[in-house]
Amino acid sequence: MCTTYIAFDLETTGLRPSVDRILEIGAVRVEDGEVTGTYETLVDHALPIPEKITELTGITEEMTAGALDIRTAVEGFLKFSGDEVLLGHNILFDYGFMKRNVWNLHALQTAGKRTGSDTGDPYERMGLDTLTIARTVLPQLESKSLDKLADWYQIPLEHHHRAMDDALTTARLFERLREDYGEKYPALFEPKPLQYQVRREGPATSSQKVYLRELIKYHRIDTGVKIDLLTKNEASRMIDGIILRYGKIGSRL
Repeated sequence: MCTTYIAFDLETTGLRPSVDRILEIGAVRVEDGEVTGTYETLVDHALPIPEKITELTGITEEMTAGALDIRTAVEGFLKFSGDEVLLGHNILFDYGFMKRNVWNLHALQTAGKRTGSDTGDPYERMGLDTLTIARTVLPQLESKSLDKLADWYQIPLEHHHRAMDDALTTARLFERLREDYGEKYPALFEPKPLQYQVRREGPATSSQKVYLRELIKYHRIDTGVKIDLLTKNEASRMIDGIILRYGKIGSRL
């Protein structure tokens, strides 16, 4: 029986790990049914947050300004979670985002240092999914969303779509589900390997970094983003985001 796990949740700018970004990380360590630690941070990408995401989560650009950059935020989560089992509601969504960012971090750390033996996966974890469990044990419920399940079990959920509240609610939901159905469906409550394939990304090119720095300087943008740590895709998205918001060099909006 899994007695120690990390329940976590992410708020993101969209649904695609290859394109969208993590806005917030919330995680709780649970040991023998008790919360023994927490990790929570917003993430500053110095890019616009889609209006629909702000409406859904309440997270604004003013809130993320000055928060941790994605590298520091992910490193903090990795230190907090260690090798423990991960718990989530529709966990592959959150795991996919986290794994892609861990891979990007790993690629940048090992750039120019790879050998032929560097073929391992830097982020393999075991996991549990309350959505999968609920679909089996509560077929009578029309919706298996986290807020509906919390309502079913009368678990307080004050700020749905904020990472820490959703992570804590997921942990409480798991404990209630295990209490009610653990003996009848023991296999559902055993951790399984999380499967998500990530395509390796390379570091941003020299030309991308030069152009990005010129854009930031030209538009006088105050950003704490560490440009030398960006991947090609991240640099491309940041360039596109700045041009969309401020215009190209020579065409201030």
